Amino acid sequence: MNKTKEKNQEILEEDSSTADIAVLGMMVGDVRYLVRMKEISEVIPVSDIVPVPLTHPWFLGIINVHGNLYGITDLGVYLGGEPAPFGTRSRILLISPQYRINSGFIVHNLLGIRNLSEFKPCQVTEDQLRNGVSHVYTDQENRTWFELDLSTFVREKRFLQIAR
Repeated sequence: MNKTKEKNQEILEEDSSTADIAVLGMMVGDVRYLVRMKEISEVIPVSDIVPVPLTHPWFLGIINVHGNLYGITDLGVYLGGEPAPFGTRSRILLISPQYRINSGFIVHNLLGIRNLSEFKPCQVTEDQLRNGVSHVYTDQENRTWFELDLSTFVREKRFLQIAR
């Protein structure tokens, strides 16, 4: 069975437990994404980021949070978009310590916390599962949402290799 069929079967087998799954909605460019709250340790305002020379454009630098250094990635640029200026709605999502990597993503527009039960799973193709997307959903207004799997991001060779 190929990956797409396995993923579609997994979606069909999900039970009512999705009602208890909290997800954070965000816009990256014109695309809507969801991240499970258990994958995020904190959501903080954008603070002074210390640039690191000779790194990829998507790696913005490091910040100090509670005495710990975190590498910060511009999620939009990492996903293939253009750099955008930070605004008052921009936030840094710090990745959960369960992944044992001090890293965070800048997101330019958060849309709030929701329950996964508000979304209807979609059948997916291989192409839609790129860049850490684990599931695709639609909401009541028939808008498409892509669920990001941060555990996939933190294992990607590209993500771990910040030097140019």
